[in-house]
Amino acid sequence: MVNIAVLGYGTVGSGVVRVLTTNQEKIDKKAGVPVRIKYVLDLRDFPGDPVQEKIVHDYNVILNDPEIKVVVEVMGGLKPAYDFTKAAIMAGKSVCTSNKELVAEYGSELLELAREKNVNYMFEASCGGGIPVIRPLNSSLTAEDIDEVSGILNGTTNYILSEMTEKGSDFNDALKEAKALGYAERNPEADVEGYDACRKIAILSSLAFGKTVKYSKIHTEGITKITPEDITFAKEADMAIKLLASAYKDVKEDGTEDYYAMVAPFLVRHGHPLYNVNGVFNAVFIHGNMLGDTMFYGSGAGSTPTASAVVADVVDAVRHLNRSLYVFWDQDELTLSDNGSHVRPFFIRVPAEKKEEAAKLFNAEKTVESSDIPSEAALITAFMQENEFRKKCEEAGYVISSIRVNV
Repeated sequence: MVNIAVLGYGTVGSGVVRVLTTNQEKIDKKAGVPVRIKYVLDLRDFPGDPVQEKIVHDYNVILNDPEIKVVVEVMGGLKPAYDFTKAAIMAGKSVCTSNKELVAEYGSELLELAREKNVNYMFEASCGGGIPVIRPLNSSLTAEDIDEVSGILNGTTNYILSEMTEKGSDFNDALKEAKALGYAERNPEADVEGYDACRKIAILSSLAFGKTVKYSKIHTEGITKITPEDITFAKEADMAIKLLASAYKDVKEDGTEDYYAMVAPFLVRHGHPLYNVNGVFNAVFIHGNMLGDTMFYGSGAGSTPTASAVVADVVDAVRHLNRSLYVFWDQDELTLSDNGSHVRPFFIRVPAEKKEEAAKLFNAEKTVESSDIPSEAALITAFMQENEFRKKCEEAGYVISSIRVNV
């Protein structure tokens, strides 16, 4: 039998206990040995809940128990999660987590420490909730030279944009609906400003490219400035607005490589795999030089989907006790290129009377009009560097709004 401890009995922690209890027989078979929860760490007590008999308030009880082989960290945040995780690994215990903030900040360090101690640090649930993407990046796609990882990595923002598209809601009304349904936190800043997606793409791009991508260096924009007018013109253009977290590798003619990363609203063309990802669902799109395009899609958040991914890591950790699985993620930092040099088309809204002038200035590939908004027109520009585009917008002085176009 292998004993484990769960740190935190909140949304995900309670889900982990539920998954392990409900699917106990199958999990034991897949792990090869019985897997049992010995402790659950939390500041609170839970009278009347069967978990109460396992509740402890002192982490040292877990740390100093040699029977605990795997620690599940689902506390969230950096403190004390980092200290607890590091101490567990130092004590020879594997750690499985859903803590994207911790993985994004200290992932490469904790992986290196786990290798030294011959244990594992696993974090499948840190990106995309229940969507299996970390393990495929680290195993199934190891033969690929990956040049793009893009995703809809936040269910809250995707739900809000879907509501704005389907119902014509404005941002604030859609956010209120998301809160009422439990899809948005009381303070939704991390979601709607793109910070949550930023940490996730930092993790995914670090695994895809093999070096540490610092989330603090990723240009990040949220969806708070998206308007119903943007949505209307996007629909007229047969496109959809999505908050994309993206990382690209651009190989130049001389063989040198530039890396770009960004979180921002993008227009996605009809026919692209991410176009039909709606509601609270998430998806990760990956392009490899041999495989081509592939996409991972599913429920990106919530207690049970996230907990399912955590428990899958627990099973893997139990199968590989005293054996550290290699993860291709070095501590060396990957230098990101200035996004201003990236070349792409842009979607802009301009006053109707400026349509022809703007079409010439931006060498527009397409003009979009809407009978619902006769005072404006929208254009899709030619491919141009972002710096050049921003300069032309400033010179024109009449661009109402702009959104990047995914290609």
